[in-house]
This record gives sequence, structure tokens and C-alpha cells, in this order.
Amino acid sequence: MKVNRVQIILTSVAILGSAVLAAVLTPHELMAHTSVAPKLESVIPTRFGTWTQVQDTGLVTPAEPEGYVPDEKGTKVYSQEVARTYTDGRGNIVMMMVAYAPVQNYRLKSHRPEICYTAGGFRISDKHSETVAYRDGVSGLNTVRLVAQRENRLEPITYWMTVGHEISNSVVDHQLNRLKYGLRGKIPDGALFRFSTVGLPPEASFKLQEQFIRDLFATITPQELKFFTGTS
Repeated sequence: MKVNRVQIILTSVAILGSAVLAAVLTPHELMAHTSVAPKLESVIPTRFGTWTQVQDTGLVTPAEPEGYVPDEKGTKVYSQEVARTYTDGRGNIVMMMVAYAPVQNYRLKSHRPEICYTAGGFRISDKHSETVAYRDGVSGLNTVRLVAQRENRLEPITYWMTVGHEISNSVVDHQLNRLKYGLRGKIPDGALFRFSTVGLPPEASFKLQEQFIRDLFATITPQELKFFTGTS
């Protein structure tokens, strides 16, 4: 009987300790409240360099994940989305999607393009990492490149994602960075940056996308550029 009582007491202490520890380690502070994201519609110009915004050419946009049910506040993953198509005046087209998510946790998290395109009936191939030199004299961006194809539509894609101030392109990076911020008591925000092309083979598409990114970033102030490059 004494052993049973001891076991009951130890079990109760363990349960109580786990509950207290969980409460202490659960992040409560939203980074979105302390690190204001730029207003993307105004920060991203409709005309820059040789590029001009044109009518949409069937740009694939992020969708809420399958089975996702909004909370009582109707919270969505993204609070800002800018989806635009640009031409360089020489017949080349680049489609851009920038989406900001104020919360990155177990329930709300940014969607990888592979998921959105696969859901839209595309087949994904040639996925690989690539460093993109967006400005002379600075470290390049760690990006993911892949090719999406549906029937006759071939769409090479360059993208990267952020969690807080970190580029987090892989599932492991995403989870580790969320954990890192969580241990500081913070719920990180995040963003998706995606650029794609139709009508060109992959090699030419990726070269065009890199030029587009360089031209775009040349128009954005250094302070606002930190949001796009994942630097704190």
C-alpha cells in the first residue's frame, strides 16, 4: 500500500511538472507584433527597370491546406498576398507571388509551392537548391528551384521561404527555426517568395528569374529588403 501511495505521489508530481513546463515553454509573443512587415502592395512596384505589370497569365496562388478549419476568429495562413505578372517589353514573362504569414506554428504555416502546384494537377521534377546572387558584394540567397508541368504548360520556379529572420526552405529547417524561436517564447512570422516563368526552357527561365529578382531588389530600400532576404 505504501508503495502504491508513493507511486501515486510521484506520478502526480510528474504530471504537474509536465503541465508547468509545457506552460513555461509554450511561446506567447507574436513576432508580428514587434517586427512589422512592410505593406507589400506598396513596397513592391508595378514598374521598375524594364519590367511592367501586365494582366495575370494564370498564376497559381496558395490555397489553405486540405482539412484546414479556421479558428473562431477566422484566421487564415496569409494576411498579405501580392500576385503579379510582369513583362520586360521583349516578350518575356515572370510571375511573382509574395505571401506574408503572421503566425508560423503547428496549425498555421506557409505552403510550399510543391504542394500548391501538385494540388493544381502539376507534376514536379528537377527540384534542387541554388544560390541566387541578388546584389553585388553580398551573400546570395539560398533558394529552391524546380520545374512544374501540366499538359503543355512548363513552369520553372524559383522560391524561398522564411521563418522569423531565417530562410527555411526545408521541412527540417522550418521545424528547427520554429523551435528556436519557441524556446525564446516567440511565435515567429514567415513568408513565401516565388518567381516562375512560362514559355522558356528551364535554364533560360532561371536566368530570367534571377535578373528579375536583381532588378526588383534594386528598387527596394535596405531596411525593407531585410524582409525579403530573411536577414534580421
